[in-house]
Amino acid sequence: MAENLNIKSILSPGISNMGGTLVSKTRGDRVIWAIVIILTLASLLLVYSSTGSLAYRMSKSNESYLFKQFAFIILGLLIIYWAHRINYTIYSRVALILFLASAPLLLYTLVAGVELNAGSRWIKLPVINMTLQTSDLAKLALFMYMSRQLSRKQKVIKDFKKGFLPILGPVIIICGLIAPANLSTSILIAGTSFILMFIGRVSTKHILATLGIACIPLVLLVVVALSTYDKETHETKKLPALLSVARIPTWISRVQTFVYGSNELESDKTYQVNQAKIAIAKGGLLGVGPGNSEQRNFLPHSYSDFIYAIIIEEYGLFGAAFIVFIYLLFLYRCIRIYKRCPYAFGAFLALGLSFMLAIQAMANMAVNVGLFPNTGVTLPLVSMGGSSFLFTCLSIGIILSVSRNVEQQEGTQVKEIKKEIEEEEARESE
Repeated sequence: MAENLNIKSILSPGISNMGGTLVSKTRGDRVIWAIVIILTLASLLLVYSSTGSLAYRMSKSNESYLFKQFAFIILGLLIIYWAHRINYTIYSRVALILFLASAPLLLYTLVAGVELNAGSRWIKLPVINMTLQTSDLAKLALFMYMSRQLSRKQKVIKDFKKGFLPILGPVIIICGLIAPANLSTSILIAGTSFILMFIGRVSTKHILATLGIACIPLVLLVVVALSTYDKETHETKKLPALLSVARIPTWISRVQTFVYGSNELESDKTYQVNQAKIAIAKGGLLGVGPGNSEQRNFLPHSYSDFIYAIIIEEYGLFGAAFIVFIYLLFLYRCIRIYKRCPYAFGAFLALGLSFMLAIQAMANMAVNVGLFPNTGVTLPLVSMGGSSFLFTCLSIGIILSVSRNVEQQEGTQVKEIKKEIEEEEARESE
């Protein structure tokens, strides 16, 4: 009995000290940390619930996907912790390297990547046998590099040649290389980039002129889609050879499906959207309860692109509204970091990455409820793990790195003020 007490007395302080050390080294916005925990826990429940049909097709058990998601979450949390411990100024130094590396990677993906639906979005990593979506690396590198450029060119930011073109060029390169395989991601990145430019004091007339030029091919795509749709047969008319290359027919088809829909519930073009609508209708206000989704057996990619529809079905509109609130709260906390950060690079970095994640989340949810055409983007931190999940964690870790630095500087300022007050009081007492 005495030995047991002695062992406990020896081990308890060690365990508590180890846990205390880990907690003491964890810094940054506590609300963002809480949001990460909430979304990852929700991810475990939803991935376990929505992978039934996938497990059946792959002859695996639901538990195997649950453990896989748990492993991704643990790895992701470690990435967040590691990234937030690094001084964010170091990211400015590696931004140029990552940007220069991402462009060739995107080009290689287009030429020799893993193809899906006539588009190459992934490359297969040797040894670990894992696919990497290179656009995830590219958009992270782009916003890091944009933040660096915006912070360095504030004195000439209104100048077209010296301020605007050096910032616009990288956006055109990255979006141009992503667009052939993933137009929706390219549009989201471009939109986020222009928001960051506007906040970074780039000339509004330059931004509007560029947006006007960029909208021309999108408007032409919509015009072609509407003009080549046969309302009687609900089919696309024969396209000219120029419009039958790469993923252009897919883009046209998605616009037509979004505008006209389909009279057939089982139509291949509208199958996902229709199944998502059924899931939403079944969910109602309170949902059918955790793990009781029926549409998970019919909805393709219910564990990734259309996981928000499963959230609505199982947790109802209240659960869906809570998820929207969580992402908006995340964006709000990041805006607070932007306002408190004394240095331009850190402020732009936190804001750019947060807008990227928030806009991606809103786009995913809008697609699920039928407000946008199908885009194929995942719900950050909630969809089943992959390279996108890990890069999301890295982005959040970088945001927390900025937050940690802000807290340290504010803490130093408070100490200096207290010291000055104490010295003043000591002089008065004398």
